Amino acid sequence: MKVLLIAGARPNFMKIAPVHRESKKYKEIDCKIVHTGQHYDYEMSAAFFKDLEIPEPDFFLDAGSGSHAVQTAKIMTAFEKVCLDEKPDIIIVVGDVNSTLA
Repeated sequence: MKVLLIAGARPNFMKIAPVHRESKKYKEIDCKIVHTGQHYDYEMSAAFFKDLEIPEPDFFLDAGSGSHAVQTAKIMTAFEKVCLDEKPDIIIVVGDVNSTLA
């Protein structure tokens, strides 16, 4: 089973960390992390990943800054490509930010 965990803002990395950790206990689950790039400062994001002991994201959508509409549209367009390529069975989205809406 292929699972995609979606996060893009620092508070949401904390929410996906325990889900990712738990998924590693099951061989049949292929859990991948998608970082939308909503909070795009690499050093700050990298610190969260290190502190939370989760691996570098499998996908980085590089949404960057912009209005709510622009940022959401960038995420949607980039994430569509990931979904078409990966064909996930489950997508888990956490939070209440533009990344979640997209």
